[in-house]
Amino acid sequence: QVQLVESGGGAVQVGGSLRLSCTASGRTFSTFTVGWFRQAPGKEREFVGAISWTGSNTYYADSMKGRFTISRDNAKTTVYLQMNSLELVDTAVYYCAAHLIGGRRYDASSSYDYWGQGTQVTVSS
Repeated sequence: QVQLVESGGGAVQVGGSLRLSCTASGRTFSTFTVGWFRQAPGKEREFVGAISWTGSNTYYADSMKGRFTISRDNAKTTVYLQMNSLELVDTAVYYCAAHLIGGRRYDASSSYDYWGQGTQVTVSS
């Protein structure tokens, strides 16, 4: 089992920045692929980005490329989502998720076995 806890959410103005953290406990976190997803009110959960277990590969949804950066510190069992140039449409609950099995699609929520409880990000004008 892996337990994931997100933190760092909050309210920010358009153009601002936030850094979310996803801290894990339980099984060896360093071997897990970690993804970030978000869900806005009335909308389906959508892929934000993911990072491989080594940290050498990162993947982003097109609308996040150039604005969001994912990194990880396995020694701290933490994955970060740095969000810059935030827009109103970025308002959502952000979730981190993890899976161990290779070969799965990194952008599909069904690929992930463990989920955090989510953290709210609210962008205002």
